Amino acid sequence: MNIKLRLTIMSFMQFFVWGAWLITIGTYCLNAKGWTFPEFGAIFSTLALASLFMPAITGIIADKWVNAERLYGVLHILYGLILLYVPKVDDPNILYYVIFGAMICYMPTISLANSISYYVLKKNDYDVIKVFPPIRVWGTVGFIAAMWLTNLTGSKANANQFVIAAVGAIALGVFSFTLPKCPPQKNIKQGATLLEKLGLNAFKLFGEYKMALFFIFSMLLGAALQLTNMYGDSFITGFESNPEYANSAVVKYSTIILSISQISETLFILAIPFFLKQFGIKRVMIFSMVAWVLRFGFFAYGDPSFWGTVHIILSCVVYGMAFDFFNVSGSLFVETNTDNNIRSSAQGLFMMMTNGFGAWIGSKASGILIAKYFVDANGNNDWHGIWLTFSIYALIVTVLFVLMFKHKHTRAEVEAINKINH
Repeated sequence: MNIKLRLTIMSFMQFFVWGAWLITIGTYCLNAKGWTFPEFGAIFSTLALASLFMPAITGIIADKWVNAERLYGVLHILYGLILLYVPKVDDPNILYYVIFGAMICYMPTISLANSISYYVLKKNDYDVIKVFPPIRVWGTVGFIAAMWLTNLTGSKANANQFVIAAVGAIALGVFSFTLPKCPPQKNIKQGATLLEKLGLNAFKLFGEYKMALFFIFSMLLGAALQLTNMYGDSFITGFESNPEYANSAVVKYSTIILSISQISETLFILAIPFFLKQFGIKRVMIFSMVAWVLRFGFFAYGDPSFWGTVHIILSCVVYGMAFDFFNVSGSLFVETNTDNNIRSSAQGLFMMMTNGFGAWIGSKASGILIAKYFVDANGNNDWHGIWLTFSIYALIVTVLFVLMFKHKHTRAEVEAINKINH
C-alpha cells in the first residue's frame, strides 16, 4: 500500500476514534443518564489531566526504548478495550476513572501520530511541509465522519458511541503494526536532567514578563476551548423536551449540524497565512478571542426555530477562526520568541497551558458554575444564561489581552510568516 495512503488512513482513524464520542458524551451523561454538571465536568476534565503528563512520558519512551508505531498500536488497543467497558458503567464516579484510563492511552497518540508521519515521510524523501498538511486534514474528515455515524445510528444518547470508537481504535491499533518501523532515535542528550527530559526547563520563560503573560492568557483562553464540545450537543438535544421542537430536524441531527464547526476549522486553516501576513500575530490572536465571544454569543440565541438555527450555524462557522487562529498564531509566537535550545519544550508548555491546565479549569469550573447558578429547582437548565456567561468571560479575556499584551512584529515572525505563505 502507498505510504501516503497508509499515513492518511492512520490520520483519518486517529480522530475518528475520538470524534465518535467527544461531542456527544455530554448528551450521554447529562441528558440520557441525568448526571449533574459537576459530575460531567469532572469526567470531561480527564482529557486535560491526561494531556498534562502522558505526551511527555510516551515521547521519552518512543525516543529511548520502543518503536513509535508499536507504542502507538498498543495504546490504541488499550484505549479501545477500556472504552468497551463504558456501557457497563452506571456510576459517574466510576466512569470518571474509566474515561481517565482511556484518555491516558489516547491523548499521547495525537503527538505520536504526528511523529510517525514526520519520520516516515522524511525517511522516504518527501517534503514534509507540502505532503503532511493534506494527510493531516483527513484527521478532521475522520472526526466529522465519526460524528455523522454516531448521529445517524442513533447513538448520541447511548453507549454505542463508545463501542463505535472502541472498534475503530482496536482496528487502528492492529493496523499500526503494519506501518513502517519508527525505531527509537535516542535523541535525548547524554547527561540531560529530568527537567530537560520532560521539557520542564521551558518554565524559566515565566521569568520573562511578555512570555509569562502570553502563557497566562493561553491558559485563560484554554478554559474556553472545550466548552462547546462539552455542552453543545446536550444543549441542542435538550430542545426535544419542548413539544414545539420535539420532532425538529435540528434536534434529531444535532451532531451533524455541529460538525459544521469541524468543516469550518479546515477552511480557516487555509486562511491563516493571509491573515497573519495582513494583520500580524497579535491581531490574529485577538480575532480568535473575538470569535470565541461570538461562538458563545450565537449559541445563547440558538434554538431549533429558523432564526435560532441560523444563530447555531453562525456559531459553528466562527468556530474555525476561534479554534485555529489562536492555536496557530500562538504556536508561531512561541516559535519566533524563544531560544533554539528550549523551543520544543516551549511549544510543549504552550500546549500544556491550553489543553492541560486551561482545559482542566474550564471543565471543572464550568460544571460547578452551571450547577450553582443555571439549574433551577425543577432541574431545568438556563442555556441562554450559560452561553452568555461564557461569552462575557471570553470578552473580558479579550479586553484584558488587548490592554496588557504589548507586542510588535519581529523579523523572525515576518520570515516565518513568509515561509507559511510560500
